[in-house]
Amino acid sequence: MDAKLECPVDFVTVNENKVRITAFLVMGLTIVFMFTAWWPIIAFLVFDFFLRAFKWGQYSPLGFISDQVIKILQIGVKPVDRAPKRFAAGVGLVFTVTMLILLAIGFPITAGLLACVLIIFAFLESVLGFCAGCYVYTLGKKIF
Repeated sequence: MDAKLECPVDFVTVNENKVRITAFLVMGLTIVFMFTAWWPIIAFLVFDFFLRAFKWGQYSPLGFISDQVIKILQIGVKPVDRAPKRFAAGVGLVFTVTMLILLAIGFPITAGLLACVLIIFAFLESVLGFCAGCYVYTLGKKIF
């Protein structure tokens, strides 16, 4: 890991396994959107990312589904700091709001390109356990 990498920290832990399952659900929904172009999927993701980005994750429908998967499959808890995951949810919120706006004003191809980026980030988190949030956060701190 890069020694100059900075991540937000709030010393509150969440279950990394839940985060990864939620990211997998985001990836799946975004893939379904890519094949159907059904904008309510993106509207739903806006709502879910909003809840998770602004500390209302306990009301997240995708979080609820992830909890049920964990319970059914009896997956253990792997604590990880919440702040990078909240930051990543904020980035997801920006992406999905932008996608929704692009769809509304008639730019479905550009929205699709953003959906591809969202799929890549969700894949990295869900399958590889790689959170790009710290890299985006570090880059943002250097720029601003």
